[in-house]
Amino acid sequence: MKFRNWMAQTMAGRYGTDPLNRALNIATLVFLVLSLFIGGSSVGGLIWVLAILSLVWSTFRTFSRNIGKRSAENEAYLRLTGRLRSRFGGAGDRFRQRKDYRFFRCPSCGTWLRVPRGKGKLSITCRQCGERFTRNT
Repeated sequence: MKFRNWMAQTMAGRYGTDPLNRALNIATLVFLVLSLFIGGSSVGGLIWVLAILSLVWSTFRTFSRNIGKRSAENEAYLRLTGRLRSRFGGAGDRFRQRKDYRFFRCPSCGTWLRVPRGKGKLSITCRQCGERFTRNT
């Protein structure tokens, strides 16, 4: 319990973590693994330095008291990666629900539609554009 109180006092007024910090931490891990595989070459050393720099930047952002600046950095990151995240964002949800539901794309507008599994042949109506199509579940 003492550690929790100490950590709460330490982080009071600090920025904390956000999606950009998580991406930096993942980049750190990727760089470290790559540097292990590449070995002692100059490229491996450069990748190791990149790993350390991304770790330092992530730690700096976590403990920063300039919340406005860190929020602006995170917003810029979210705008930059928005299209990619929206493209793959629902893939994890669809994967977790794959045992109970089938997912189909609307042939007209491309919207993902969720249908219960095991109901046989169903007529599906797209909630976005109203297109009707038939699929086997």
